Amino acid sequence: MEREHLASRLGFILLSAGCAIGIGNVWKFPWMAGRYGGGAFVAVYLLFLLILGVPVLTMEFAMGRAAQKSPLQMYQALKPGGKWGWHGWACLIGNVVLMMFYTTVSGWMLQYFVDTARGVFTGLDAAGVEGKFSQMLSSPGTMGVYMSIVVIGCFAVISVGVQKGLERVTKAMMLALILLMWILAVNSIFLEGGGEGLRFYLIPDIDRMQAVGVGNMIAAAMNQSFFTLSLGIGSMAIFGSYIGKEHALAGESVRVCLLDTMVALCSGLIIFPACFAYGVDVNSGPALIFITLPNVFNNLPMGRFWGTLFFLFMTFAALSTVLAVFENIASCVSEKTGWSRKKTCVLCCVGILLLSLPCVLGYNVWSGVRPIAGHDILDSEDFIVSNLLLPLGSLVIVVFCTSRYGWGWENFLKEANQGKGLKMAKWLRPYVAYVVPVIILTIFVLGLFSFFGG
Repeated sequence: MEREHLASRLGFILLSAGCAIGIGNVWKFPWMAGRYGGGAFVAVYLLFLLILGVPVLTMEFAMGRAAQKSPLQMYQALKPGGKWGWHGWACLIGNVVLMMFYTTVSGWMLQYFVDTARGVFTGLDAAGVEGKFSQMLSSPGTMGVYMSIVVIGCFAVISVGVQKGLERVTKAMMLALILLMWILAVNSIFLEGGGEGLRFYLIPDIDRMQAVGVGNMIAAAMNQSFFTLSLGIGSMAIFGSYIGKEHALAGESVRVCLLDTMVALCSGLIIFPACFAYGVDVNSGPALIFITLPNVFNNLPMGRFWGTLFFLFMTFAALSTVLAVFENIASCVSEKTGWSRKKTCVLCCVGILLLSLPCVLGYNVWSGVRPIAGHDILDSEDFIVSNLLLPLGSLVIVVFCTSRYGWGWENFLKEANQGKGLKMAKWLRPYVAYVVPVIILTIFVLGLFSFFGG
């Protein structure tokens, strides 16, 4: 496949941010902010996003732009004859495993958008709404249909090309997502009783922070700032390979982080005022989206309309990630095989459809299957990506860009600083080479400790 480039800088920023912005970002960030001290958590999160997320994101962008290859062949292009290429395969595997469960969750969002628009939840009480969620999980056929719509639809977009397909659709979808987000946020803020939700969310609460522990709050903020950007499996490197050299990459990384954070912050502005206005438990976890919020919309004036908009927003957030990761998978496979884009997309589509079935079946036919440490199929697949491949992959990228045995700091700086805009300073090498790996390893250990119930 000949290396196609993006038509605009805006397309690059929106594509990269779209990859970072996902379901966990939209829901998990506000939930964690509420639990760990509101504004205090937000401040620490932003600090770690700056000192950890921006450097590693800049490295992924730089590697992709310098190599002009997919992650599968990127290392060989940057360090010919080296033994770093195994991580390219790990990147491909990570992207595939991510899509094995993320497509199912995206299907849930799409189904809830359709069902809300159809009025399926209208008039139901809390037990009725909860019953609809359980009914969805126990129906492998319906879940499989919506998962298939997501997979086939997104690969159809990818098959058209980078500019005409991926960039055009993602730009429109991301701009629509941002518009929907602001409409929903303004509506929530002006709900009667919503002001209390804003105070809970944004004002630093020292008592709440001390109750959960300052150390736990810092660890949670560090984790969220790292995982929100999906670093370590080459998802961002692929977009680096599609962008020109007119702008330095540190500035582009900051812009992507700011857009990602804006969506996360605004998600809280949507959710918390509505929760407080209607007496909803803000700590109800994933059930908030699928069980609690439909009840809220049932009690709102024009609730069906607002609920439809909310789940359209969630669907766009999910699909932006799916499109970005599918592009990465297709690029890797096409470069390795020499197949055309359309043939690659057809075969990858079939493969992802088959590999996504275990997650669909994991809530019904295979509900007794617990692959890792007693966790279900979705959680086990998520563990492989989030707790293993993302942190360890990011560590490999940092070492590769700072070590003389890899690409090296000078080569990285030369690429990252090409063009106008914010530059990476040469004196940052000791921090990036020694401190950043310690932070990443800390996140890795905390993730293992948490997953295995330590």
